[in-house]
Amino acid sequence: MSIYTTPRGTARLRIAALVAAPVLALSVACQDDGEGGARSSDEVASAPGNEDGAEKKPAATGKSAFFDAQMKYVRCMRGKAGLKDYPDPKLSGYLDWSKIDALVDPDGGGEEYKGGKNGVCVPELRAAMNLEPERDAQKDYESMLAHAKCMRENGVSKFGNPTMSGGNVLPGGETDPTDPTMDRDSPAYKEARVACEDKLLEGLDGMQ
Repeated sequence: MSIYTTPRGTARLRIAALVAAPVLALSVACQDDGEGGARSSDEVASAPGNEDGAEKKPAATGKSAFFDAQMKYVRCMRGKAGLKDYPDPKLSGYLDWSKIDALVDPDGGGEEYKGGKNGVCVPELRAAMNLEPERDAQKDYESMLAHAKCMRENGVSKFGNPTMSGGNVLPGGETDPTDPTMDRDSPAYKEARVACEDKLLEGLDGMQ
């Protein structure tokens, strides 16, 4: 099981605290097959027939289960959290942060990132992230490194590189998150983000 650990306290990294408390970490789920082994992301569980002989619909697993769980979270955010325009997840199952960012109330407390007001949808958020398909830490590190270099090449000179520690990826960005030096809302920063967005693998948006 790989864990992406980040000390950031920004709203964009809200899932970390919610899903892997007490440490700020975004956990990549490892599915157990019930026999001590890992279940592959593409494996489809079979279900026994019911008492009348009709087969039950197999439970969704892997990417399908991740997407379905994210949809439950989205529906909760639209209903219980009152964000009727909360966007559908991408086909990969990952949330569409660019669209979510557009919904954020600048005078609010970042509830759009944190499972709604008072965490009303946190259980659904945790359930979804626990079903995230296993990731390759080395590939994610290389992706974030390429993104960090791109950000610097596009004018954000203080954007730091990610690091690897104990098989975990620590995202780059602010070299000292407790004393931020980059204005993430500036036109220059936003332009660099757009120019470099294709450097990040699916699911890494918002990690740095």
